Amino acid sequence: MVRNTVRSASTLDSTLPGKLLRLVFHDCMVEGCDGSVLLEGNMTERNDPANTSLGGFSVVESAKELLELFCPATVSCADILALAARDAVEFAGGPHVRVLTGRKDGRVSLASNVRPNMVDTSFTLDEMIKLFSSKGLSLDDLVTLSGAHTIGSAHCSAFRDRFQEDSKGNLTLIDSSLDKIFADELIKRCPADVSSSITVNNDPETSMLFDNQYYRNLFSHKGLFQSDSVLFSDGRTREKVDEFSNNQESFFQKWGESFFKLINIGVKTENEGEIRRSCTSIN
Repeated sequence: MVRNTVRSASTLDSTLPGKLLRLVFHDCMVEGCDGSVLLEGNMTERNDPANTSLGGFSVVESAKELLELFCPATVSCADILALAARDAVEFAGGPHVRVLTGRKDGRVSLASNVRPNMVDTSFTLDEMIKLFSSKGLSLDDLVTLSGAHTIGSAHCSAFRDRFQEDSKGNLTLIDSSLDKIFADELIKRCPADVSSSITVNNDPETSMLFDNQYYRNLFSHKGLFQSDSVLFSDGRTREKVDEFSNNQESFFQKWGESFFKLINIGVKTENEGEIRRSCTSIN
């Protein structure tokens, strides 16, 4: 039921796979994989500025409504989100990976917990390593899960730190790790006075396909974020980037392992949570 819901929605909106993948990451890194990012209300995770651009909520809710009809109070929203992200990757051409179910939905969702647990696009490698390590994820997991940027898009503000604005409102590239031609394209797409709603594809080559192009882009100095480019420039991660850029099968295999670890962070079971009747509110 979840897979059919994801496929139907993604056929109508090709941006959904990227949104669902980002949604599960933002859920699992805060409070664990417990559906806390799905809860609505003042001061919940959804209200933090880092999460206001998230999407895909309606797909999860649609799957929940369907499941409640056929098997009420049985499948948690946390499970639906993990399954939906898996199916989104597969729909976009990525590998099919195993997902264990049995998660309970959390009852806590606080905006104040988001920033301390979320990667910022301007993070150094050391900052990312520290955060990922606190979640039980290795350096290889960091490089692998960054490959999620092979699909999806980002608002111009997410990489504006790589440019400087002069007194006339013109942008100039100040990050030498970014390809100049690519940077000029970004400036055209995202001038200083652009609407905050404008987005750019994470992968300028195959934006809708889950493949290893992300890593090839890093070799061409076309990583959209500073946190992308550092994976190529730092010797600790460059070898893995090289491996994945040359071998998509290797990336897909490792993706299955790292994604499995991601969606099992801080899982709640038994009395630690509940199975919500609606994903947007606790019972």
